[in-house]
Amino acid sequence: MGGYMGTFVFILGLAFGSFFNVCIYRIPRGESIVFPPSHCTHCNNRLKFYDMIPVLSYIFLRGRCRYCKEKISIKYPIIELLTGFSFLLIYLRYGISLNFFKYTVLTGFMIVIGFIDFYTTDVYTSSIIAGMIFGSIFIIINIFLGHNFMDCIFGAMFGFAVIGLIILISKGGMGAGDAEIAGLIGIFLGLKLTVTALSLSIIIGGLTGIILVMLKKKSMKDYFAFGPFMSIGAYIAILYGNEIANWYLS
Repeated sequence: MGGYMGTFVFILGLAFGSFFNVCIYRIPRGESIVFPPSHCTHCNNRLKFYDMIPVLSYIFLRGRCRYCKEKISIKYPIIELLTGFSFLLIYLRYGISLNFFKYTVLTGFMIVIGFIDFYTTDVYTSSIIAGMIFGSIFIIINIFLGHNFMDCIFGAMFGFAVIGLIILISKGGMGAGDAEIAGLIGIFLGLKLTVTALSLSIIIGGLTGIILVMLKKKSMKDYFAFGPFMSIGAYIAILYGNEIANWYLS
Protein backbone atom coordinates (compact mmCIF):
# COMPACT_ATOMS: atom_id res chain seq x y z
CA MET A 1 0.00 0.00 0.00
CA GLY A 2 2.85 2.36 0.88
CA GLY A 3 4.44 1.91 -2.55
CA TYR A 4 1.20 2.70 -4.35
CA MET A 5 0.61 5.76 -2.18
CA GLY A 6 4.17 6.95 -2.74
CA THR A 7 3.69 6.62 -6.49
CA PHE A 8 0.42 8.53 -6.27
CA VAL A 9 2.05 11.32 -4.25
CA PHE A 10 4.89 11.56 -6.79
CA ILE A 11 2.46 11.78 -9.73
CA LEU A 12 0.40 14.34 -7.82
CA GLY A 13 3.58 16.34 -7.29
CA LEU A 14 4.32 16.24 -11.03
CA ALA A 15 0.82 17.60 -11.73
CA PHE A 16 1.23 20.39 -9.19
CA GLY A 17 4.65 21.12 -10.65
CA SER A 18 2.98 21.73 -14.01
CA PHE A 19 0.64 24.21 -12.33
CA PHE A 20 3.55 25.86 -10.53
CA ASN A 21 5.19 26.42 -13.92
CA VAL A 22 2.12 28.39 -14.95
CA CYS A 23 2.32 30.46 -11.74
CA ILE A 24 6.04 31.13 -12.18
CA TYR A 25 5.49 32.34 -15.73
CA ARG A 26 2.30 34.36 -15.25
CA ILE A 27 2.56 36.02 -11.83
CA PRO A 28 5.48 38.33 -12.78
CA ARG A 29 3.53 39.34 -15.90
CA GLY A 30 0.43 40.22 -13.91
CA GLU A 31 -1.61 37.51 -15.67
CA SER A 32 -4.30 35.29 -14.19
CA ILE A 33 -3.06 31.83 -13.21
CA VAL A 34 -6.43 30.37 -14.23
CA PHE A 35 -7.49 32.12 -17.44
CA PRO A 36 -6.81 31.85 -20.30
CA PRO A 37 -6.15 28.08 -20.41
CA SER A 38 -2.59 26.88 -20.98
CA HIS A 39 -1.20 27.86 -24.36
CA CYS A 40 2.11 28.09 -26.19
CA THR A 41 3.81 31.35 -25.24
CA HIS A 42 5.19 31.69 -28.78
CA CYS A 43 2.28 30.85 -31.13
CA ASN A 44 -0.57 31.18 -28.56
CA ASN A 45 -2.15 27.89 -29.67
CA ARG A 46 -4.21 26.40 -26.85
CA LEU A 47 -2.60 23.22 -25.56
CA LYS A 48 -4.52 19.94 -25.51
CA PHE A 49 -4.47 17.75 -22.42
CA TYR A 50 -2.01 15.38 -24.08
CA ASP A 51 0.36 18.30 -24.63
CA MET A 52 0.50 18.94 -20.88
CA ILE A 53 1.25 15.52 -19.37
CA PRO A 54 4.04 16.35 -16.91
CA VAL A 55 7.52 15.37 -18.15
CA LEU A 56 6.20 12.79 -20.66
CA SER A 57 4.80 15.38 -23.08
CA TYR A 58 8.15 17.17 -23.08
CA ILE A 59 9.91 13.90 -23.92
CA PHE A 60 7.45 12.80 -26.61
CA LEU A 61 7.46 16.25 -28.24
CA ARG A 62 11.27 16.33 -28.01
CA GLY A 63 11.17 19.63 -26.18
CA ARG A 64 9.28 21.51 -28.89
CA CYS A 65 5.78 22.94 -29.33
CA ARG A 66 3.53 20.58 -31.28
CA TYR A 67 2.21 23.48 -33.37
CA CYS A 68 4.99 26.00 -34.03
CA LYS A 69 7.96 23.71 -33.26
CA GLU A 70 9.49 26.41 -31.05
CA LYS A 71 11.82 25.03 -28.40
CA ILE A 72 10.32 24.52 -24.92
CA SER A 73 12.55 25.41 -21.98
CA ILE A 74 14.00 22.48 -20.03
CA LYS A 75 13.02 24.32 -16.84
CA TYR A 76 9.42 23.06 -17.19
CA PRO A 77 10.10 19.33 -16.73
CA ILE A 78 12.80 20.14 -14.17
CA ILE A 79 10.31 22.00 -11.96
CA GLU A 80 7.76 19.20 -12.41
CA LEU A 81 10.29 16.57 -11.33
CA LEU A 82 11.52 18.77 -8.48
CA THR A 83 7.97 19.09 -7.16
CA GLY A 84 7.26 15.38 -7.58
CA PHE A 85 10.34 14.31 -5.64
CA SER A 86 9.83 17.05 -3.03
CA PHE A 87 6.30 15.83 -2.29
CA LEU A 88 7.46 12.20 -2.25
CA LEU A 89 10.20 12.86 0.31
CA ILE A 90 7.75 14.68 2.58
CA TYR A 91 5.39 11.69 2.32
CA LEU A 92 8.20 9.27 3.18
CA ARG A 93 9.06 11.45 6.19
CA TYR A 94 5.58 12.11 7.57
CA GLY A 95 3.18 9.70 5.87
CA ILE A 96 -0.34 10.93 5.16
CA SER A 97 -0.82 13.31 8.07
CA LEU A 98 -1.60 16.92 8.86
CA ASN A 99 2.11 17.70 8.65
CA PHE A 100 2.25 16.14 5.18
CA PHE A 101 -0.45 18.47 3.88
CA LYS A 102 0.95 21.50 5.71
CA TYR A 103 4.49 20.97 4.47
CA THR A 104 3.57 20.15 0.88
CA VAL A 105 1.54 23.38 0.74
CA LEU A 106 4.52 25.36 2.07
CA THR A 107 6.85 23.58 -0.36
CA GLY A 108 4.58 24.50 -3.25
CA PHE A 109 4.61 28.17 -2.30
CA MET A 110 8.36 28.14 -1.78
CA ILE A 111 8.96 26.59 -5.21
CA VAL A 112 6.87 29.28 -6.89
CA ILE A 113 8.24 32.17 -4.82
CA GLY A 114 11.83 30.91 -4.99
CA PHE A 115 11.90 30.48 -8.76
CA ILE A 116 10.18 33.81 -9.39
CA ASP A 117 12.74 35.52 -7.16
CA PHE A 118 15.55 33.68 -8.97
CA TYR A 119 14.36 34.76 -12.41
CA THR A 120 13.16 38.30 -11.60
CA THR A 121 14.71 39.20 -8.18
CA ASP A 122 11.18 40.20 -7.14
CA VAL A 123 8.86 38.81 -4.47
CA TYR A 124 5.17 39.29 -5.24
CA THR A 125 2.98 40.15 -2.27
CA SER A 126 0.02 38.30 -3.82
CA SER A 127 1.94 35.02 -3.43
CA ILE A 128 2.83 35.84 0.18
CA ILE A 129 -0.78 36.74 1.04
CA ALA A 130 -2.06 33.51 -0.53
CA GLY A 131 0.50 31.55 1.48
CA MET A 132 -0.45 33.35 4.70
CA ILE A 133 -4.11 32.48 4.11
CA PHE A 134 -3.25 28.80 3.81
CA GLY A 135 -0.99 29.05 6.85
CA SER A 136 -3.84 30.61 8.83
CA ILE A 137 -6.12 27.74 7.80
CA PHE A 138 -3.67 25.27 9.32
CA ILE A 139 -3.54 27.38 12.50
CA ILE A 140 -7.34 27.17 12.73
CA ILE A 141 -7.16 23.40 12.23
CA ASN A 142 -4.62 23.16 15.06
CA ILE A 143 -6.92 25.19 17.31
CA PHE A 144 -9.80 22.78 16.68
CA LEU A 145 -7.50 19.81 17.31
CA GLY A 146 -6.30 21.33 20.57
CA HIS A 147 -2.70 21.63 19.36
CA ASN A 148 -0.31 24.47 20.16
CA PHE A 149 -0.95 27.19 17.58
CA MET A 150 1.01 30.03 19.20
CA ASP A 151 4.26 28.43 18.04
CA CYS A 152 3.35 29.22 14.42
CA ILE A 153 2.51 32.82 15.30
CA PHE A 154 5.82 33.21 17.14
CA GLY A 155 7.57 31.61 14.16
CA ALA A 156 6.06 34.12 11.75
CA MET A 157 6.94 37.05 14.02
CA PHE A 158 10.49 35.78 14.52
CA GLY A 159 11.10 35.19 10.81
CA PHE A 160 9.80 38.60 9.79
CA ALA A 161 11.65 40.40 12.59
CA VAL A 162 15.04 38.73 12.05
CA ILE A 163 15.17 39.28 8.30
CA GLY A 164 13.73 42.77 8.79
CA LEU A 165 16.58 43.53 11.21
CA ILE A 166 19.14 42.23 8.71
CA ILE A 167 17.61 44.52 6.06
CA LEU A 168 18.03 47.52 8.38
CA ILE A 169 21.59 46.63 9.35
CA SER A 170 22.68 45.87 5.79
CA LYS A 171 20.99 49.03 4.49
CA GLY A 172 19.23 47.34 1.60
CA GLY A 173 21.42 44.26 1.25
CA MET A 174 18.18 42.29 1.29
CA GLY A 175 14.72 43.23 0.08
CA ALA A 176 11.50 43.69 2.07
CA GLY A 177 10.12 40.67 0.23
CA ASP A 178 12.69 38.49 1.98
CA ALA A 179 11.17 39.44 5.35
CA GLU A 180 7.75 38.49 3.99
CA ILE A 181 9.07 35.10 2.87
CA ALA A 182 10.58 34.53 6.32
CA GLY A 183 7.24 35.34 7.92
CA LEU A 184 5.52 32.88 5.59
CA ILE A 185 8.01 30.15 6.51
CA GLY A 186 7.44 30.89 10.19
CA ILE A 187 3.67 30.54 10.09
CA PHE A 188 4.05 27.02 8.69
CA LEU A 189 7.13 25.76 10.55
CA GLY A 190 6.85 27.32 13.99
CA LEU A 191 9.67 28.93 15.95
CA LYS A 192 12.19 26.08 16.28
CA LEU A 193 12.13 24.98 12.64
CA THR A 194 12.10 28.60 11.44
CA VAL A 195 15.33 29.29 13.33
CA THR A 196 16.82 26.21 11.64
CA ALA A 197 15.49 27.15 8.20
CA LEU A 198 16.80 30.72 8.31
CA SER A 199 20.16 29.63 9.70
CA LEU A 200 20.56 27.14 6.85
CA SER A 201 19.46 29.78 4.34
CA ILE A 202 22.07 32.26 5.53
CA ILE A 203 24.83 29.62 5.55
CA ILE A 204 23.99 28.21 2.10
CA GLY A 205 23.39 31.67 0.62
CA GLY A 206 26.60 33.04 2.11
CA LEU A 207 28.74 30.15 0.85
CA THR A 208 27.17 30.38 -2.61
CA GLY A 209 27.83 34.12 -2.71
CA ILE A 210 31.47 33.65 -1.71
CA ILE A 211 31.98 31.00 -4.40
CA LEU A 212 30.38 33.17 -7.09
CA VAL A 213 32.55 36.14 -6.10
CA MET A 214 35.68 33.98 -6.12
CA LEU A 215 34.76 32.69 -9.58
CA LYS A 216 34.13 36.30 -10.63
CA LYS A 217 30.56 35.47 -11.63
CA LYS A 218 29.34 38.13 -9.19
CA SER A 219 30.85 41.12 -7.42
CA MET A 220 30.36 42.19 -3.81
CA LYS A 221 28.10 44.99 -5.05
CA ASP A 222 25.75 42.71 -7.02
CA TYR A 223 22.29 41.90 -5.67
CA PHE A 224 21.70 38.27 -4.72
CA ALA A 225 18.18 36.87 -4.77
CA PHE A 226 17.81 35.35 -1.28
CA GLY A 227 14.40 33.75 -1.87
CA PRO A 228 15.81 30.57 -3.46
CA PHE A 229 18.09 30.01 -0.47
CA MET A 230 15.20 30.45 1.96
CA SER A 231 13.26 27.90 -0.09
CA ILE A 232 16.14 25.43 0.22
CA GLY A 233 16.58 26.15 3.93
CA ALA A 234 12.86 25.71 4.61
CA TYR A 235 12.74 22.39 2.76
CA ILE A 236 15.77 20.99 4.60
CA ALA A 237 14.15 22.10 7.87
CA ILE A 238 10.94 20.30 6.90
CA LEU A 239 12.80 17.03 6.43
CA TYR A 240 15.58 17.24 9.02
CA GLY A 241 15.02 20.42 11.04
CA ASN A 242 14.40 18.75 14.39
CA GLU A 243 17.45 16.51 14.04
CA ILE A 244 19.65 19.47 13.06
CA ALA A 245 18.37 21.61 15.94
CA ASN A 246 18.79 18.79 18.48
CA TRP A 247 22.32 18.07 17.19
CA TYR A 248 23.29 21.73 17.51
CA LEU A 249 21.84 22.08 21.01
CA SER A 250 23.29 18.80 22.30
